[in-house]
Amino acid sequence: MMTLLIEFLGCKVNSYEVEAVAQDFFNHGFRLFDEKVDTFPSVVIINTCAVTETSVTKDKKMIRHYKKIYPEAVLCVMGCYSQYKGEYILNSLGADIVIGTSNRSKLYSLYEEFIANKKKVYLHDENNKITNYEDMHVNKFLFNTRAYVKIQDGCNNFCTYCLIPYIRGRSRSREKEDIVSEIKRLINNGHKEIVLTGVDMSSYGLDLKEKTTFSDLLEYILVNVPELYRLRISSLEESLLDDKFLSLLAKYDSLANHLHIPLQSGSKEVVKRMNRKYDLESFKEKVKRIRELRKGISITTDVIVGFPGESEENFLETFNSCKEINFSKIHVFPYSDREGTIASKMKDKISPEVKKERVHRLLDLSNELEENYSKNFYGQEIEFLFEEYDPKLKAYKGHSSNYLECFVSSDTSLQGQVKKVIYTKENALHF
Repeated sequence: MMTLLIEFLGCKVNSYEVEAVAQDFFNHGFRLFDEKVDTFPSVVIINTCAVTETSVTKDKKMIRHYKKIYPEAVLCVMGCYSQYKGEYILNSLGADIVIGTSNRSKLYSLYEEFIANKKKVYLHDENNKITNYEDMHVNKFLFNTRAYVKIQDGCNNFCTYCLIPYIRGRSRSREKEDIVSEIKRLINNGHKEIVLTGVDMSSYGLDLKEKTTFSDLLEYILVNVPELYRLRISSLEESLLDDKFLSLLAKYDSLANHLHIPLQSGSKEVVKRMNRKYDLESFKEKVKRIRELRKGISITTDVIVGFPGESEENFLETFNSCKEINFSKIHVFPYSDREGTIASKMKDKISPEVKKERVHRLLDLSNELEENYSKNFYGQEIEFLFEEYDPKLKAYKGHSSNYLECFVSSDTSLQGQVKKVIYTKENALHF
């Protein structure tokens, strides 16, 4: 039987896409590669990321690794890095089939073409020609108890540090009926938590014939899938936190008690240079309103440190804003120059040493905020959805609605089950 090995780097969107592509291979008789019993996989599929230079380094390392250890396999590479440097991946890294951020649904037929002709395949669309949402579906996730559902692709924001609009093209939305149908299939196949994901969910629905906002979609899902145990949102721009969204947050307990809202910078000067379209005071006010509606909600964020021209004063504005907003966790990223972006041409670049020092200061704050948030729940009985067994801990790990993570030892499998657990400092894990 033909076997398939799949890997991905980067975001939840990439995870969704590689699962969708893999299902097409499984429908044609493939099974998942098992290194314990199989000599080599018939096909290796890698979904790449290009959001930072570190991501690209990992992409190249992974492609070279699988080309070296499984030279007999058909090596297929897709995703953001493929869109960015497709010919290099094909000619220098040795991939057999390369596609970018479209045509993923054609991968199995491209594989058949390669087998028939023994000629490398490179299928590439210009970004400005990618105008429709690519029809992809997942019925059941192989590796996750949580199921990701992709609702849109592309981005219209053009933040000065980001390549994604140039790589993924403009925003394209998925029809709400198709989204709900997939959610229902995933629930029927055992998934209890659904995570909505996309490249730029703030632009969801703008391109549809029937103009629909993200909040409209959210309401449609909650009304039409009342059996849904938990609906989580992967990442929300501040602009999505409109009155309708807030009313849904107040009404539906199935909406997870956790929101991830990227800040990127708490300095007005840096926000302007980043071309981020929000006002810091508005951001703070919306977080305040959310906390009035949902007691104990976890609000996490992303911050970029060391953006060109970021002074010590600018950094302290970010640091103090994060402390004032009182996030429960801060994902900290050192600024990474991306060739082709506006920011890469800016002057006053920050030295690696200063960036590293600022990253550590912000991570120290994040650890403090995370501990302060978590200890509010010590001693409470909390419902956890258990997702996986950790052999190092010899226990099952699970998340609560507000994204607390704990581990529990059990002689029977807890994977996919919901259990009430007394949350303590001893069984808590950092999230």
